[in-house]
Formats: sequence, structure tokens, C-alpha cells
Amino acid sequence: MTLFEIIILAIIQGLTEFLPISSSAHLILPSEVLGWNDQGIAYDVAVHLGSLLAVMIYFRQDIWRLTGAWFSNGLSSNQTQDSRLAWWVIIGTIPAVMFGFAFKDLIEIYARSALVIAITTIVFGLLLWYADNKATQAKTVHQITWKNAIFIGLAQAIAIIPGTSRSGITMTAGLMIGLDRESAARFSFLLSIPVILGAGLLATLDLLQTPNAVDWNALIFGAAFSFVSAYACIYLFLSWISKVGMLPFVIYRLILGTALLLFVFM
Repeated sequence: MTLFEIIILAIIQGLTEFLPISSSAHLILPSEVLGWNDQGIAYDVAVHLGSLLAVMIYFRQDIWRLTGAWFSNGLSSNQTQDSRLAWWVIIGTIPAVMFGFAFKDLIEIYARSALVIAITTIVFGLLLWYADNKATQAKTVHQITWKNAIFIGLAQAIAIIPGTSRSGITMTAGLMIGLDRESAARFSFLLSIPVILGAGLLATLDLLQTPNAVDWNALIFGAAFSFVSAYACIYLFLSWISKVGMLPFVIYRLILGTALLLFVFM
């Protein structure tokens, strides 16, 4: 990859990992539409590490508090708000892990195409619009129940299909169960931590099995730009989401999906 491609793909990863517009779709598109070379496993690991560090640093106080609460009260009958929330993050992660292991190879073979991305971008964009418009926005993140966590977790599992958007589908599910926009986004971001960590570990295992040489400059630049763009994205998104809502992202998804359909059939 050229330095330009390295930086652009890193910024795309950092931004789209947490915006409801699908990071996997945007990382597939340069090769599908522009003919760029595949970025490779090592680069995927680097940019995911950058995004993971960004979300962990931004939510460091939440992570510390939830982890401490889980070890203190998570296995006792005296659950606290934080220990329960920690359990809901764990429960919400399980479906994504199960679906990922079960269907990863099938998705890689049959679903990584511009047509699939176009369809899922439009369909799940409309679903996000519907959820945002019908949302009661009455619950905070601490009012999530175990049933809610399973529902959001099952929604997250669908995001294995490119174009769905992990953050988009989990926010959609959160809005559907009555969470306010900021709480839906915060729970989505907390859920992203074990998922990105798991994806990074799997990619690392694949990397260790490949004999290809590693371009360390690409990895360093990729991780750095992914970290900066992801951190800025989280900060700005949480600051604006209660005011602007999901409509700008819905419109973007509809435009992108329509453009991709035209690209596929023209």
C-alpha cells in the first residue's frame, strides 16, 4: 500500500468502527470500487488495535468501575448497577462470538461483495431510521435488563454480514428497547470492546500463520491514524447524538447504498 492508502484506510476504520455506517463495508469498498490491493491481515490487526485503544482510553473510568464491580459483586447475590451492567456486556457479547465462529467462513466467501453491502446498507439504514423515530428514549444504560442484553447481543451478531454496521445495529436494538440515544450509543461502544479485542486476537493468530514480511511503517501509521480518528469520532458522536439524532447517518447510508447499486448494475 502507498502511504496515502495506509492513512485513508486507517481513518476510515477509526471513524466507521463507531459510527452507524459499517466499518467492514468501507474497508471492503476501496478494493471493490477503486481497485486498491487488499490491505492484509497485519494491517487489519494494527488498525483494530488503534480503534480498541481509543475506545478503552475514552471509557477507561467505566471499564475500571465495571470490572471492579463485577469482581466484587458479580458472582454474589448483592448485585450493584455496575456489576449488572458488566454482566449485560458479557451476555451481549456471547451471540456475536458464537455467530462469528459458526459463519465466518461462509460470510468471507459469499457476502463480501458490493451488492451485499449495498442491500444491507439500505435495509439496516431504514431500520435505524424507524427505530430512531419510534424510540421512547425512556431508559438509561443502567435500566437494561438481561433480556435487553440478549436482544442487543443477537442484533450485534447480525453485524457479521458486511454493510450491517455493528454499532448501527446495536444502537438500533437499543433504541427499540427504549434506551435514549446516548445510552444506546454508550452500551454499543462498551459492547465493542470485547468484540474488537476478539477480532484482533483472531487476526493476530492468522498473522502468525502467514509467512509474509511485515511492513512495520504501515502498521505504525495505520494504528496511529486509526486511534486518533476513532477517539475523535467517539467524543463527537456522544456529544452530538442527542441533538442531531440518527437521520444524517440514515441519509448517508441510503445515498451510499444507492450509489453502490448503480455501480453494481451499470
